[in-house]
Amino acid sequence: MMQHSRIVWLLGAGLSLAGAVFAAEPQDSVGENPHPIQLVRPHAAPLSAMAQLGQKVFYDANLSSSGKLSCASCHSPEHAYGPPIDGPAMFGGPTLSRQGARAVPSLTYHEREPSFSIGPEEEENDEPMALAQKAAIGQKSRRARKTATQTAQSAVNIVPQGGQFWDGRADTLQAQASLPLLDPREMDGGSIELVATKLRDSAYAKRFTELFGESVFKSPQLLVSEAMFAVARYQIEEPSFHPYTSKYDYWLEGKARLSASEMRGYNLFNDPDKANCAGCHVSKPSKDNLPPLFTDHQYEALGAPRNTALADNKDPAYFDLGVCGPFRTDIADQKQYCGMFLTPTLRNTAIRHVFFHNGVFRTLQEVLDFYNFRDTNPEKVYPRAADGSVQQFNDIPVQYHANVDVIDPPFDRLLGETPAMTGQEEADIIAFLQTLNDGYKPGGGDKAEK
Repeated sequence: MMQHSRIVWLLGAGLSLAGAVFAAEPQDSVGENPHPIQLVRPHAAPLSAMAQLGQKVFYDANLSSSGKLSCASCHSPEHAYGPPIDGPAMFGGPTLSRQGARAVPSLTYHEREPSFSIGPEEEENDEPMALAQKAAIGQKSRRARKTATQTAQSAVNIVPQGGQFWDGRADTLQAQASLPLLDPREMDGGSIELVATKLRDSAYAKRFTELFGESVFKSPQLLVSEAMFAVARYQIEEPSFHPYTSKYDYWLEGKARLSASEMRGYNLFNDPDKANCAGCHVSKPSKDNLPPLFTDHQYEALGAPRNTALADNKDPAYFDLGVCGPFRTDIADQKQYCGMFLTPTLRNTAIRHVFFHNGVFRTLQEVLDFYNFRDTNPEKVYPRAADGSVQQFNDIPVQYHANVDVIDPPFDRLLGETPAMTGQEEADIIAFLQTLNDGYKPGGGDKAEK
């Protein structure tokens, strides 16, 4: 969810601009975007033969050891390709009794996710805005450090970025599709050879020969690799994985009007001294007018509370350290990143049942409360120890607490200080987040709230 200040961009009606522009607008135009643009959406076209094959594989539960779990079981199209259950993690394995380690992320809007890397943070593309916008804003966003604040590397903003999964351990959609296929707590396919046998015996086996020739069946590794490549093509070509049909998208184009509450939430979302969501969940279209993805593709240690509903967490010595392990091991020695997880898109987040990598929060209200009270009133977020002390950052080992962001708003406040947001402001932000759900139908005569 909303993290720290990196790129704050105020489109048309943001922040100070709301007073500069909307105050002069007629009352019945409040909530309209005074500077609409034309978004560039992916071109809808019939699925290629490769993508059609990928669709078959995506929905094939027979590839799992249970015969009941397909890609679509955890990434349900009815739930924005996210998990359909209310629990923190899905169950898999041969009898669907093995709980996963993390909350299942949505597969939507991954078509523009870069490969994982660690390097200098790119400077914000400060493309020209309308003069009225620049005059009204009158400030640049505060840039955040994504390295630990108490390490030597913090002097240079070297950041992890990109990749699939919460820890970025897969660089491509093809690799992302492959890992759950063999994971014993997910589809539990057993082995490449076993999965290949099932593909050879599938009702759609002829499609492999049509695309690759009979020789594809001679190599189990090649056969499974091509199947996963087809799944990736399906995700790229199928419009429902990236429809860009939210109310916010249509507002950007001037085809929808935000209510008063949604408009206030939008301003707070972009305000670097309030919620500061846009610091990581970038609301700005690209310079060539591609719709915003509401993520900066980077990683952050937020210190979410431990989720006791996860089976792994019954072991007090177990910790999920994100990019430092336990599932990716190639950069485990980079201790300044321990506890960091990928910033997810906020598109369709309002229809999710659980939030954060460990699924510890069940509602957006709980999420907003976490951001609001984590540092000022931690007793509202974290459990207490036997001695009555608040166990802040209790899901990260003490030696990595320095990695948690305590600099960027709203995490720059101290114990006992006034929280960044009021209850009404939290409600307004939630109202705005609901405008990021896909499936909105423009032209319904939107009216701004009075």
